[in-house]
Amino acid sequence: MMNIDPQSRTPIYEQICRSIIELAANKLLLPGDKLPSVREISKQYSINPNTVSKAFGMLERDGIIYSVPGKGAFLSEAHDDVIRRNAELEFDQCVGTALKSGLDKAKLIEIVENHKENKGEAT
Repeated sequence: MMNIDPQSRTPIYEQICRSIIELAANKLLLPGDKLPSVREISKQYSINPNTVSKAFGMLERDGIIYSVPGKGAFLSEAHDDVIRRNAELEFDQCVGTALKSGLDKAKLIEIVENHKENKGEAT
């Protein structure tokens, strides 16, 4: 279900967050779907429960999931808006870095168009 690589330089809690966001973006998790418990995830992936709790806390803070005491964590109805907003912020930072490093607007557009073509999306 989740893609966790203990050898990655990316912290485990970030990998958990990204995995849940990807599952939601790919419609493998739908609004209102219950997430596995902290205990289940920590056991399945041999991760410290505090790390999973940290990831859940970040996702909840960002509005991607919500918790119901005694019931668990669920995917939020508003997760799409949050994911899009976060993607826009990350993209903006990447574009800024690319422009500072000398890439011009035409090259950036070419990169985006190539990415869309490789993903099978229409322009």
